[in-house]
Amino acid sequence: MNGLHLSAELHACAGPARWMTDARHLREAAVQAVAEAGLQAVGAVFHQFPGRTPDEPGGVTGVVLLAESHLALHTWPELATVTLDVYVCNRSGDHSDRARQVMAAMQALFQPGRTEQREVIRGAVVPGPAPR
Repeated sequence: MNGLHLSAELHACAGPARWMTDARHLREAAVQAVAEAGLQAVGAVFHQFPGRTPDEPGGVTGVVLLAESHLALHTWPELATVTLDVYVCNRSGDHSDRARQVMAAMQALFQPGRTEQREVIRGAVVPGPAPR
């Protein structure tokens, strides 16, 4: 269960519009980023939201399920904002650098003007009595 959980909010995204509004293209890019990092995708679901008007396309929510955990993202094209979440468990080995590689690849697509990012170590073993 020990793992690394990365989360990021990307603001003032200036990358090509397709990354914010095209579920098919975004899914392909996310699955490719996962593969290039050496992680194993076991499924992917991406949903395209309708725009409020014909001139304002909707955003995308997507998840790539990994043998090692997940990549999740949400886009708000009207705000030029994206949230990213990458979690890898490290049971079979340390996948932390691979998680960071996926995060960097996804951020590069969106070209944010400002990024807020956090890292959380999850499931660290705390010494003490075994659970009953």
